[in-house]
Amino acid sequence: MTAQTMSYSARESSSGSWMQWAMIVALVYLLLVAVGMIGGGFKAATGDQAKELFAFASNPLAALVIGTIATALIQSSSTVTSIIVGLVAGGLPVEIAIPMVMGANIGTTITNTIVSLGHVRQGQEFKRAFAAATIHDFFNLISVVIFLPLEIMFGFLQKIGVAMSGFLVGGDSMSMKGFNFIKPLVKPPIKLLQNGLGDIGLSKAVVGTILIVLGIALIFVVITFIGKLLKKLMTGRAKEILHAAVGRGPISGLTSGTLITVLVQSSSTTTSLIVPLAGSGVFSLRQVYPFTLGANIGTCITALLAATAVSGANAIFALQVALIHLAYNILGVVVIYGIPLLREIPPRAAEKLAELAVEKKIYVAVYVVSVFFLLPVILIAGSNLLGM
Repeated sequence: MTAQTMSYSARESSSGSWMQWAMIVALVYLLLVAVGMIGGGFKAATGDQAKELFAFASNPLAALVIGTIATALIQSSSTVTSIIVGLVAGGLPVEIAIPMVMGANIGTTITNTIVSLGHVRQGQEFKRAFAAATIHDFFNLISVVIFLPLEIMFGFLQKIGVAMSGFLVGGDSMSMKGFNFIKPLVKPPIKLLQNGLGDIGLSKAVVGTILIVLGIALIFVVITFIGKLLKKLMTGRAKEILHAAVGRGPISGLTSGTLITVLVQSSSTTTSLIVPLAGSGVFSLRQVYPFTLGANIGTCITALLAATAVSGANAIFALQVALIHLAYNILGVVVIYGIPLLREIPPRAAEKLAELAVEKKIYVAVYVVSVFFLLPVILIAGSNLLGM
């Protein structure tokens, strides 16, 4: 290959890369529009009756289950948390949204388990991969066990969200005008669509419902395409970063997990990338552990981004939920990983479960069904019996 040909190929590759980044910018804009559509749709569909609409989710345990099952089925906590932000913009109480966000953390980890099954015929390789996948599960389960009861009793996460959002928006002011620079960009297409639907004779309730459905569908499509594009642009570099950073200690692993997840906007993508490397023995379970915690923190970027698209009276609450998601994940790392006794529970539980899974594969199915589907049903039944 001549130098001229190599130069042309490099320019062509660079041009393709810039086009892909431009597409990502456009998709992020569509994500903001989609979230705005959900909030606007709920306002149009429910008017002032939003609280009554969400009365079915007044139980924190039910909200936790909704977040877990929805994310387990969708396999994207970014999608679910973006939808939750949109729901809050439409009137979902913050105290109900918080358990939903916690559930989203649990539900997203099922993707890692599915990825680990690719090693199921390799014995010790499967053991390492399955342990690397489920360590994330156990961490998130312990985090819920610790923080959900405290939140129900004291509402400390909600208070943190109020303080953080108040600081960002400007003291006691509940107005987002000085903060939400995205609103002028996303409002015109939403208003155009809303007016167009109204002009053909549809009622406000029907228009609102259509906006909600289109908004949710658009979130699915946008996050799917963003993930595919970012994988093409970042996966190769991400692997290099992993090899260079994950093995250098907890702080380095935590940081790299956070940064890579911010780039790909999917903790499932990031942690699924590390599972095969753990299975092949490139990284130990103890090296993978802090990396997955960084993924928990990095995935918050999508909800924070989505919150900037929200306007109106409930905008401050949407921002609070996004900030609560970030605070919750950071506190989980500080408390669970920071206390030696708690720190050891996830890796030991993951190792023990992996040993059982290698001996009998039925344990894998029992684990997935129990954690992601059976346990949620038991929680709902128990909460109903207790009259929560």
